[in-house]
Amino acid sequence: MSPSLHQRRSFLHSATALVAGAGLAQSAAHADSSHAGPLTKRWTEQRWTLDNTIRAVGMDWDQPRSLYLSAPCGPAAAGDFMMVRQRIQKYADAAPAFEAQARRREMQAKAAQAGGEVVNARDNFFIASVHWGAAQWPIDENNEQNKFYNQRKRECYQEYARLADHKVEEVWIPLPASLGGKSLPAWLHLPADYKGGKIPVVINIPGMDSFKEIGTFLYGDKYLTRGMAVLNLDGPGQYESAVLGIHFSMQAWMATGTACVDWLSQRAEIDSKKIAIAGGSFGSFFSTIAAAHEPRIGAVAVTSVCHEPGFHTIFEEASPTFKMRFMYMSGFTDEAKFDTFRKTMTWEGHTVNIKQPYLCLAGEADELSPLENTERLMKTLRGPKRLVVYQDSRHSVGNVPAAYLGPNPGTLVAEWILSQFQGKTFPSERWFVTSSGQINKTTY
Repeated sequence: MSPSLHQRRSFLHSATALVAGAGLAQSAAHADSSHAGPLTKRWTEQRWTLDNTIRAVGMDWDQPRSLYLSAPCGPAAAGDFMMVRQRIQKYADAAPAFEAQARRREMQAKAAQAGGEVVNARDNFFIASVHWGAAQWPIDENNEQNKFYNQRKRECYQEYARLADHKVEEVWIPLPASLGGKSLPAWLHLPADYKGGKIPVVINIPGMDSFKEIGTFLYGDKYLTRGMAVLNLDGPGQYESAVLGIHFSMQAWMATGTACVDWLSQRAEIDSKKIAIAGGSFGSFFSTIAAAHEPRIGAVAVTSVCHEPGFHTIFEEASPTFKMRFMYMSGFTDEAKFDTFRKTMTWEGHTVNIKQPYLCLAGEADELSPLENTERLMKTLRGPKRLVVYQDSRHSVGNVPAAYLGPNPGTLVAEWILSQFQGKTFPSERWFVTSSGQINKTTY
């Protein structure tokens, strides 16, 4: 670890302790008695500091949220997100700011539809769906507001799917009866030039704060343009699944890979021998667990990883919103019970089952999942593997010189998955991408 990285972590740990102490005096005044979802000690103590932080640095205080939400929408939505960034001055501003943009885009979509402007309507329905989904993000309970936003998101995306330039199908993936027998919501996308036959597919798993509707870009999607189908899934605990009462559990994710592969194997369009899984952020953990229990998944690609067993750093040292969100995803309102539960969340004892090719992209300075946990996970894998570490990158891989001058993270993932479908092999290596874009390779 570089001295500068060690200094940054030391500073962050010191600042966290200082903020917690200052927050004790403020907690009583800022507890939200109307909130029926989970509440944590750090949330009530640090809420005032969180709002001040947002006012100072903006809505992307914890991760580049406005970037990963706007990217699938394309440049036409740049103005939307500029207005959202200006509007969000405190945590409570997030839902209404996105709702306002969602309503405006939905109105524009309906007006375009009425005027016979198919492409204009399609694009606006897609962007409206993204805004409705983003409005759900700060809501950690299944109240009427969350359900309303979810319904508007789904209906706008259904309209987009009907008008899309490629086949988009609403999908429900059944879970085993032993896990309640409910079905996971998903969208299946086929490439625009699909003319029949069997093609490869990527099961695409979002992170804790993202959702299936942003899994495929409106234009120039990295998988579709390479001839791959995409199954965008809200897995157990994620977004719409949480609204439907399908909570996160290790057992549920151990079954999710098999549920997806079983469903995909019945599709005439899908080559059941060419199924990969990809996950970002907390989706990296979910994807890893799913693949560990489903050998028919032929390749695994993860980025911006969450690999710390027990997840102490993200839940106790980062923004308090992360822990509250995951408590909601897991069906907990009691923090002490969740703290016991989260200690069972680990890849340990699972990854030894992974013989499939495994690609992992991580940030050297990941503030949510210290890199040493990923290094340890990689050693347990029993198949070919490649760890790519980007110098100076934080949790969200990118936005640093190493990502601009070295391999583009999204392109690297898509090309690697395609190469696995083509039967290409690779040596097990650790890559370190320097700030000049140079790749230093060492062999496992």
